[in-house]
Formats: sequence, structure tokens, C-alpha cells
Amino acid sequence: MIDGLVIDLRSVSVKYRLTKEKPQTFQEYVVNRIRGKRMVFEDFWALSDLNLQLHKGDVLGIIGSNGAGKSTMLKVLAGVLKPTRGNVTVNGMIAPLIELGAGFDMDLTGKENIYLNASILGFSRREIDKRFNSIVDFSELGEFLYSPLRSFSSGMVSRLGFSIATELDPDILLIDEILSVGDEHFKRKCEKRILEFKMKGTTMLFVSHSMEEVKRLCNKVCWLDHGISRMWGEAETVVHEYLKYVNNEGSVMPPELP
Repeated sequence: MIDGLVIDLRSVSVKYRLTKEKPQTFQEYVVNRIRGKRMVFEDFWALSDLNLQLHKGDVLGIIGSNGAGKSTMLKVLAGVLKPTRGNVTVNGMIAPLIELGAGFDMDLTGKENIYLNASILGFSRREIDKRFNSIVDFSELGEFLYSPLRSFSSGMVSRLGFSIATELDPDILLIDEILSVGDEHFKRKCEKRILEFKMKGTTMLFVSHSMEEVKRLCNKVCWLDHGISRMWGEAETVVHEYLKYVNNEGSVMPPELP
């Protein structure tokens, strides 16, 4: 392994099988099965031959339209999805913020979910005890601490997830549109904490539709288009080319750089 290499994706591809036709009702499905009618599937490649190497301290922005493969890429890195082809090497503890509510139990209280989520990330009860007050203070959810999570808004769940993951000081932080949820005050707090992690040398992957956020927070950018890496490199350069492509409404093919 190259010195300082934290993430190494080699020819990573992810394939889903999608049905071409979907029964309208369960009864229709049962009847089709009895009659021996088979479902027709087609292959959909969410990622195709993706190569990516990140070193300690890199902050990678992942951009592209909806369905480009951004969230799939983060799920592969988090170990949620296994690639259909290719190799994934990750060195360090990962804190994934890739789905709102992932790792939470909506019937448990905010306090109980702090212990649950942090333990999933690999921390002992003693370690969580030490950081508990800091997590609560940053989330600003103290008055809701003993309420079940099902009573939380999406923004409150996002706050709690971000507060836990970043308080536990991971080596690698995966962030999927986390700054798109919540009020401006908390967004600024999140950005400040992300910048603090950047100064400490934490490797981060950051999915966002805000090009200003990407340029402000990231030193590198990967532009995904239908599962393919169309361009990858310095943030300013890639964002510039992406915006030029978007403003042309896709009338020209995006560049493919070596």
C-alpha cells in the first residue's frame, strides 16, 4: 500500500437487477407465479469501472445529477454494498453519514440512540460516556433527549447523526447531503466542524449539489455521470467544467480526462 493512501478503489462496479414490469397488486403477482410467468429483469450499472485513490487529509467532493451513483459510491466505501466487480481498500475507522436515520431506532429515545449509534461505530460505553455531553451540546437537542426519535423532524435526526459521528473523531468521514437538512445556524456549525477535521487531516468524502459548498470545503472533486467518473481532479477545475456542462443543458458530452 502506498504511504498515506487511505482509500483505494480499483475498477469498482455495482450492478442492480431491475424488473421491466411490475405487478400492480400482490394478487396479480401470485397469479403470474401460478401461471409460470417469469419476471423480466434488466441490468442497471449504478457504478461502472470506478478508480479512485485518496490520501490522508483529502476532502473529496462528489458531484453529479440525481442517479449518477454518488450515494452508491459512499455505500460501497461504508461496506453497506459489496461491489459486483473490483476491489475496495479502506484504511481507518469510517463514520458514515449516508442515510438519514441509518443506525438509529426510531422507537428509542435520543439518549438511547446516542449509545446505540456510537456502539455501531465501534466505541465502548466508557468512551461514549466521556463524549456524551459534547454530543448533546453540539446537537442542541438537550430538551428532546428523552423523547423517542420518531417524534424528531428530519433535521433533528440529521443533527444527532452528525453530532455523534463527528464527536467520535473518525479517520474517514462520509457525508451525503448532510448540510442540505436543517437551519442555517446548524449548517454553519457543521461547516466549521468539517473545516476543523480538514485541518486535523481527516479524510472526507462529501456529496452535495451545492457547488459553492464543494469549492469551499473540498480540495478534490469527482464528477459522476450515470455511474461513470467523467472527471476527477482539483476542485475548481472540475466544478468549472461541470457547471459549464450543466449550463449547456448537456448539449455537449462532458470531458473525459486521463
